[in-house]
Amino acid sequence: MFLEYILIFAARVCDVSLSTLRMIMVVRGKKYPAAAIGMVEATIYIAALGRVMTNINDPWKMLAYGLGFATGTLLGSTIEERLAMGYVSLEVIPPEETAEELLKALRTAGYGVTVLTGYGLKGEKMVLMISTDRKSLPRLTEIIEEFAPDSFVTILETRAVRGGVTPYRHTK
Repeated sequence: MFLEYILIFAARVCDVSLSTLRMIMVVRGKKYPAAAIGMVEATIYIAALGRVMTNINDPWKMLAYGLGFATGTLLGSTIEERLAMGYVSLEVIPPEETAEELLKALRTAGYGVTVLTGYGLKGEKMVLMISTDRKSLPRLTEIIEEFAPDSFVTILETRAVRGGVTPYRHTK
């Protein structure tokens, strides 16, 4: 009987983790891998639900089902963070006194940076726009912290990148 609860829990962990990855693939425009993941996900889901439905009055089955869902959500999110698929775009507004130094550091590190002029409460501001792959984001934020820690930074998910200075994976 205990094995039944473990199977329900494990199945939900798997199918919910796959669901998270499938949604990320859909958002990134990878429809065929998303469809393949969806097929496996649905099969596991039906198997788990079927085991619960054989005795719907068993609260331990429902608990295993719910705990599997919660754990799968956490695991799926962790996997997605580790895979770091896709691209991000950053809008960086550095303080005036560190803007040029930050711009030089970013370009030296190989990042393509577009500079715009924005107007804030206290006048003109330099706005740096950078697109890169998500795996490079930690290094990019390290550079920003090192050269202009008081910058205002917005990080946006980007579906695709074309043209310009092609982002590439930066390493230390």
